[in-house]
Amino acid sequence: MATLFLMSFFGLLRHPRLSRLLAVRWTGQATDGVFQSALASFVLFSPERQANALSAAIGFAVVLMPYSIVGPFVGTILDRVSRQRALFFANLARSANLLVVALFVFSGTTGVTLTAVVLVAFGINRLILAALSAGLPLLIDSKSLITANAIAVTGGSVLVVLGGGIGVGVRALIDGAAIADHADSILVLLASAGYLTAALLTGRLTKYEIGPQKHEKAAASFAQGFIDMKEGIAFLRTHIDAGRGIIATAVHRGGLTALTLTALLLERNTFNDPSSPEDGLQGFGIALTIAGIGVFCGAFLAPYGVNRFGRHRWIKFAMFASACSPLVLAASQTQVALAVTAFFTAFFGQNVKVTNDALVQSKIDDYFRGRVFAVYDVVVNFAIVSGGLIAALMLPTTGVTAKVPLFVAAAYLLVALVVLRPSKFKASA
Repeated sequence: MATLFLMSFFGLLRHPRLSRLLAVRWTGQATDGVFQSALASFVLFSPERQANALSAAIGFAVVLMPYSIVGPFVGTILDRVSRQRALFFANLARSANLLVVALFVFSGTTGVTLTAVVLVAFGINRLILAALSAGLPLLIDSKSLITANAIAVTGGSVLVVLGGGIGVGVRALIDGAAIADHADSILVLLASAGYLTAALLTGRLTKYEIGPQKHEKAAASFAQGFIDMKEGIAFLRTHIDAGRGIIATAVHRGGLTALTLTALLLERNTFNDPSSPEDGLQGFGIALTIAGIGVFCGAFLAPYGVNRFGRHRWIKFAMFASACSPLVLAASQTQVALAVTAFFTAFFGQNVKVTNDALVQSKIDDYFRGRVFAVYDVVVNFAIVSGGLIAALMLPTTGVTAKVPLFVAAAYLLVALVVLRPSKFKASA
């Protein structure tokens, strides 16, 4: 069985149409990792700037706020204009935007000015990821959705981590030859080049290859964005199992944000000397790498689990298993405990994510796909921001506390028992 799944994985990687979409997605997400490592280094791991839970949580909120702001309009755009063209111009705009970010980082500019420019960058990113998710089902048959989602989402997550590692490595190489802020600006320029490459790769897709279909195209308007969100919510009320799966995925991502915030403070202020932020950044990078390995391994298990137990039972099992992982960090705030928690929470979380993505995609035709994924994105990002802010209120500057991992474990368990209860979360819902 494992051999068959491996063959399916590698077979889809060679799929002539899917591979072109993956090239765009993975190039952009590897670049995301480089860009995010530069921002983390500049804002949270700079010798001149002391990291604390609230500032880090606000950083998460700044990164994700535009996702929720543009969310109501993403579906409108993606269901009415060429998604290939949207990907091209969005990546091009993001590349140009990062040139401005690099200038601000080079000059050491912080505050509202930098925040506004970064908000634009991440707002554009939301459109790109939604377009990639909405277009994927049009390239392959429905039987391959689970595996294709596992490849696309997991490969992207791993490449974000690898991109972050590349960013940390490049910064370490140029650290001695440049002022810290100047080194970070070089990373941002590297990211700008990466997004330009992603824009050029969209040229390998035809104009309407990833949608929308001809009968859907109409004039979009400001008000239509909210109407489409309403239609997406109404659709999920009809397919209640997909809606409950989205809630489970959102809560899991919110918990991951809380644990990530904990890891950041532990590595920055406890496991390493606070006066040596470079060591903290490297330690945090190692923790993220371990989580990335968990994500990668989880993708291989998801298709097997779904095939053996079904989508609904497998998502519920993954949520139960996820509830056990943070207990390790709650019992002991050490680097080994952090590594174990990072691996298994990411491992089971990836099973939840890729399985639920395929569940949602299997319920909707292309007419509603952009609308439903816009709702999906807003719900998940609201949970991520909430998870970060709640953790910030509970975390000391050192990051040493059992409260946050216990809170995350309790949230996962509650979702598994209540939201995913068999009477509501089933294929016939």
